[in-house]
Amino acid sequence: MRSRKAAVPDSVIHLERQFEHFRSTRTGRAKLPPTLWQAAVEQAQQHGANVVAHTLRLDYNALKKRMGAVVEPNRDESPASFVELMGATGGVADEYVIELESSPQVRMRVQWKSAAAPDWSALLRAWREVMG
Repeated sequence: MRSRKAAVPDSVIHLERQFEHFRSTRTGRAKLPPTLWQAAVEQAQQHGANVVAHTLRLDYNALKKRMGAVVEPNRDESPASFVELMGATGGVADEYVIELESSPQVRMRVQWKSAAAPDWSALLRAWREVMG
């Protein structure tokens, strides 16, 4: 988890604290104030929508819409046929993380700490079988 935090810019982490404060003090299901949305949009324009949405726990599509882009899911898109796994250079990596997502509600994250890499293809096949 530390490697994820290290990759997130300080300004986004600062904004994350503001979001956490709002979420901890709100009553009921209050909507995010426009000032927080605007700050999130500004950070997304600077650092990318994916990093900001993930860090701030925002709906990616809602953030992109607020950035002025219309995001429509492409349901006709064929599933990925290629996945590139990047390894550490200059040494043997001893920690692996893979995240699979078939929809915003269905996700799986595997964190593997070992000198031997897991069988990613078997894991992906199992995921596809379950998701049918």
